Amino acid sequence: MTSATETKRDPKMEKIRNIGISAHIDSGKTTLTERILFYTNKIHAIHEVRGKDGVGATMDSMDLERERGITIQSAATYATWKDITINIIDTPGHVDFTIEVERSLRVLDSAIMVLCGVAGVQSQSITVDRQMKRYSVPRVAFINKLDRTGANPWRVIEQLREKLHLNAHAVQLPIGLENDLKGIVDLVEMKAYYFEGPNGQDIKITDIPDELKDQANEKREALLDAVSLFSDELTEEMLEGTPSEARIKEAIRRGVLALKFVPVFMGSAFKNKGVQRLLDGVADYLASPYDVENKAKEIGNEENEFNLESDPEKPLVCLAFKLEDGRYGQLTYVRVYQGRLEKGMTIYNSSNNKRHNIGRLVRMHSNDMEDITKAEAGDIVALFGIDCASGDTFTDGKAKVTLESMFVPNPVISLTIECKESKQLPNLAKALNRFTKEDPTFQTEIDKESGQTIIKGMGELHLEVYIERMKREYGVDLVTGAPQVAYRETITKSAEFDYTHKKQTGGQGQFSRVAGYIEPIPQEEGKNYEFVDKIVGGSIPREYIGSCDKGFRSCLERGSLIGFPIIGVRCVINDGAYHDVDSSDMAFQIGARYGFRQGFSKAAPIILEPIMRVEVEGPTEFQGAILASVNQRRGMILNTTEENGYAKIEAEVPLADMFGYSTVLRSSTQGKAEFAMEFAKYAPVPRNVADELMKKYKVNNKEEE
Repeated sequence: MTSATETKRDPKMEKIRNIGISAHIDSGKTTLTERILFYTNKIHAIHEVRGKDGVGATMDSMDLERERGITIQSAATYATWKDITINIIDTPGHVDFTIEVERSLRVLDSAIMVLCGVAGVQSQSITVDRQMKRYSVPRVAFINKLDRTGANPWRVIEQLREKLHLNAHAVQLPIGLENDLKGIVDLVEMKAYYFEGPNGQDIKITDIPDELKDQANEKREALLDAVSLFSDELTEEMLEGTPSEARIKEAIRRGVLALKFVPVFMGSAFKNKGVQRLLDGVADYLASPYDVENKAKEIGNEENEFNLESDPEKPLVCLAFKLEDGRYGQLTYVRVYQGRLEKGMTIYNSSNNKRHNIGRLVRMHSNDMEDITKAEAGDIVALFGIDCASGDTFTDGKAKVTLESMFVPNPVISLTIECKESKQLPNLAKALNRFTKEDPTFQTEIDKESGQTIIKGMGELHLEVYIERMKREYGVDLVTGAPQVAYRETITKSAEFDYTHKKQTGGQGQFSRVAGYIEPIPQEEGKNYEFVDKIVGGSIPREYIGSCDKGFRSCLERGSLIGFPIIGVRCVINDGAYHDVDSSDMAFQIGARYGFRQGFSKAAPIILEPIMRVEVEGPTEFQGAILASVNQRRGMILNTTEENGYAKIEAEVPLADMFGYSTVLRSSTQGKAEFAMEFAKYAPVPRNVADELMKKYKVNNKEEE
């Protein structure tokens, strides 16, 4: 990735790093962030994630995060290392909170990918890798927890290459492993680093221990071979003899920015080993705002895409990527891409052209804030009192542009909720309004038929956390209904329809004839619906073609099998008829609706269910119990591996059978196994399950009638 602009570069901007820390759950992201804040003098005491001192990690500011020992919301902070300003976002690892990672990577210039030295590349590491590739985010990797029994960094590097197809090479070597982890060898400088003192803050630099010299030379050789591809100057120096440190670092940086190389750092955040050298790596190899391309689109001419320049003197362009309801009203996190934000200035929301005055501008440190008067291109700051949605673009009115928003995955699970007491209803409305605004993957709707409130999310934990937050933050006690799986309906073959709609009452009647066929769209095309107009000779006038499309679309909301949305259908119209007086927009919408239903019933409709990719890890002694628990849930085993007394099982399991799985897994493995899951695809439900679902749907419909 080349520099986004060739204009004169500001040395101050060169020294900004906007980084995210992301990984699989429990790889030590929050612990690592805590150490980074300590070594950069941002905090003066280290607290642990499940702190016995009752304080908890700085970045886990929510009570729920401290109790559960997981990160739920991404938190922003900033620190200074040597002369580099680092804006850091600590993101959750749990797949249920994937939107937090998604929106953070959207606005960050680079990332640290944390991996557990024992577990290596896990399911969420694969998701995070996919997200980093989606937003072209350069990264360094940090293999953490090398003090744990069974740690093997070389196996993890192998997995980075095989599973994630990354060109990953070690830039460090551990001195000892497990209980003997003492420090690291730097393969660029060829020096040994030891981290001493109560918090590892006293660094001792020595020559490489004799027993590691051969391994260090071998690994350095591999590193130089890999990075020499990015620098002809380095290749020349290698041929002449000893390449210089500066030249090696420059080649590594080029490879990282081109997204073609991942340097791998090592250590143990919990044991305070290797974190300062990782910070040096952030400064040496990761991108400044100048090194990444940020594209914007012209409003009204979406085809015209151009690069933004990280220049404070250009017109302002910034993106609101996260909203929070703070103590003083809505807090909007923004990333400034171009120009500058100043207290008191007027900004415009590109999506609705609303104007806002900036009354208060702050820099965040977890849930503490520091008032500032201005922010420039490259900065990540927060604004108060600005009503907007996540993903809105703001400008100073001079630039008519919009930035692409983030990718938002669809919810896979829903629950019905109701208040225990009706007087809590206003508070429930406030809570739902706030949470749906803050989190695009948390959605709410009122069921048209039953009038019940339904909440949707990415998993059981996701909804559990919001229900708990409604109770704590809004005093709303909820009764929840059974989790509802987001089924879909589709067709499996092509079928024709030919429907004539006639209605004659006093005055003007209604007439339309709509004919054609419907056919399935293959899932790999990723389309839910397509309308094809093959009308020739004006059998349906042009002004009514859109009416047919509208009529078809209205049928997609509820299928006839179990009342769930219909996907994967192509509707083709090729014939029809109209009446000069009695035809109308409404007549053709109705005709299309009945035509669709006629075709749908003949097209062998089926029910689809969400299939989850599930990864279960636990001690080998429980492998049989884990496999049995997956098989009982209609699971299809994809892969099983065993390493160092740990078994890893990958499978595809229907979401409908995954409810309550964590309890079953814990009890059958003495609480020693854990699992992660994410949405994989939709697949047809077995005949017996489909019959049961349709029977239930008919019974419910009769009751309502």
